[in-house]
Amino acid sequence: MKKIKLDIVGLSYSQTQSGAYALVLGEVNGNRRLPIIIGSAEAQSIAVEIEKMTPSRPLTHDLFKSFAETFEININEVLIYNLVDGIFFAKISCVRDGKTTEIDARTSDAVALAVRFDSPIFTYDFIMSSAGIVIESNDFAFLENISSPAEAVTPPTPKEKQKEQPLSKPEISPYASLTDEQLENTLQKAIENEQYETAAKIRDEIDRRKS
Repeated sequence: MKKIKLDIVGLSYSQTQSGAYALVLGEVNGNRRLPIIIGSAEAQSIAVEIEKMTPSRPLTHDLFKSFAETFEININEVLIYNLVDGIFFAKISCVRDGKTTEIDARTSDAVALAVRFDSPIFTYDFIMSSAGIVIESNDFAFLENISSPAEAVTPPTPKEKQKEQPLSKPEISPYASLTDEQLENTLQKAIENEQYETAAKIRDEIDRRKS
């Protein structure tokens, strides 16, 4: 079967499962997205590597990379090869001394290792067809922020806007009042204390200011 190459295009809180995250993989040179619900530990591990944060102590996936490099094992690719009852199945293709070995893995762990080894991620068309969604735009959007047509509403009147103002206050970042230097210092402390969820929120505020 022909393999489809994927890139990571989104990672956000899941609105469907408490305490979980939505990892969104996008078809390279295509407009289909593959959302996968993963655990918070794996999501933080992926985010830490993507953001090039340096934990005070190695995470599990960092340890695996160090172990593999010590014994000259490289990850050739990650393949999401099946989908059964909503569960994705993945395997890691490892190479050592010219010999290739495939190892079964959870998709979240496989992706966390792929970003560390800079390895490509693939899947099959039947998985994209059955579990993927089509984005009719080149603009990036987190899966959690995609609204259905039924959610479209008419612009609010001035009175309605006044009523809605109190509801928007909780969305203000708790780090909005900090200076850029304070944000950087707070980010570094969060990483040193292995508070990666807090670090991700601070990084979001920094990125918002740069955009």
